[in-house]
Amino acid sequence: MRDPWAFLKIKRRPSTYRPVKERIKDYREVGVLRSDEETIEQASRCMNCGLPFCHWTCPAGNYAPEWQDFLARGKWREAYESLQATNNFPEWTGRLCPASCEYACVLAIDEDAITIRDNELSIIEHAFKAGFVEPNPPGKRTGRSVSVVGSGPSGLACADQLNKAGHRVVVFERDQKIGGILRYGIPDFKLEKWVIDRRLKILKAEGIEFKTGVHVGVDYPASKLLKEFDAVCLAGGSRVPRDLKVEGRQLQGIHFAMEYLVQSNRRVAGEKVLPEKLIDAKGKKVVVIGGGDTGADCVGTAHRQGARGVVQIELLPKPPEVRKPEDLWPNYPFILRSSSSHEEGGARRWSVLTKKFSGENGSVKKLSCVAVNVTTSEKAGLEIQEIPETGFELEADLVLLAMGFVSAEPYGLLKELETELDGRGNVKTGQDQMTSVKGIFSAGDMRRGQSLVIWAISEGRKAAHHIDRYLMGDSKLPLMT
Repeated sequence: MRDPWAFLKIKRRPSTYRPVKERIKDYREVGVLRSDEETIEQASRCMNCGLPFCHWTCPAGNYAPEWQDFLARGKWREAYESLQATNNFPEWTGRLCPASCEYACVLAIDEDAITIRDNELSIIEHAFKAGFVEPNPPGKRTGRSVSVVGSGPSGLACADQLNKAGHRVVVFERDQKIGGILRYGIPDFKLEKWVIDRRLKILKAEGIEFKTGVHVGVDYPASKLLKEFDAVCLAGGSRVPRDLKVEGRQLQGIHFAMEYLVQSNRRVAGEKVLPEKLIDAKGKKVVVIGGGDTGADCVGTAHRQGARGVVQIELLPKPPEVRKPEDLWPNYPFILRSSSSHEEGGARRWSVLTKKFSGENGSVKKLSCVAVNVTTSEKAGLEIQEIPETGFELEADLVLLAMGFVSAEPYGLLKELETELDGRGNVKTGQDQMTSVKGIFSAGDMRRGQSLVIWAISEGRKAAHHIDRYLMGDSKLPLMT
């Protein structure tokens, strides 16, 4: 038996990163996987508390206390089976999830939380090495077919679950490779693409069909889906970026963050980019507008491309470094978060509003900015007040707009299907995730708006349950409510 008082004796030790001077020279993963022994020790800190809030706060409802206990006792296969029961792709969430579960850990009330995310990654990587992860195709097929449009984490989770239920599943992807934002939007230094391909081999061996280079609603009529399949799941993501419509926006050298990141990922994969289309930070002064994860990914990519300097600016004020008294546990706290990219250099500035861009010979050279006070209220929402006499300029040869996404793409597929949209421009569904068109369901960012990879997986699993129920009258697929 493990020591029930281990949490009093063992300190939290999260995984580490490769040295900065080494990692900025390549696009390999920055994280260093812990040893099995270290993981077992860290898992033993779990208190097996009576009310596991880590489980409650996880969108997928991960059985964290259960697999921590298995880990602490060295039962790796049981830990893997418990983890895989609620999360189709823990090798992705173990690298990318912000781990809201850790902030809800009971131990985190007055101590350091369990390293839940790191332990999760250790479990699945151990499972792959030990041969636990093997194709397990369904023993019987139902004769029903489902098309999934979009191959990001939500679409793949939905496809995986429906295939397990015995349905024929075909995933359509408009790009040439499967993975959606995981492949094209997340830099390799956070998620190397062999991690995606390893899982895809399993999914293909289990019977899921993949059709790439097919843009449903453009070169493949959406109406054809309704004729060829018994149900459809729309999982195309939220891909319309938020723009900054100020003077000088038309200048060259100003790009959306995802445009930059997608091109960089393609280049890392060996794809050629025409010189006139190239977006490269080498030798340039880079300004990233937007303080979230996408902005941080731009910062890390610019470092690796050899930027002369990188500044990341954010409209909102700098968050506190620790949870405020009114920011109650176990809610996900509003605190300062820094990524591996921020450790690699550059500057971060908060409470900054961009007023205009100016340039020379048609290319951007400067940003005119001002400091602001930002407040929020239930009545007025977000209020921005410029602080007098705080105007300043930032030099920039490359500006990357990383201010989030506003909605799903309203043309092509959605226009042809005539699915009802909500007030934000996302696909509107009922509680069963069916759209206004019978037999068509939606999941992930396309339905709930821009969110996290674990939410995408949870959404895909829920959609699969409801699709299976729609097709068969009932479903044995698990449902996290």
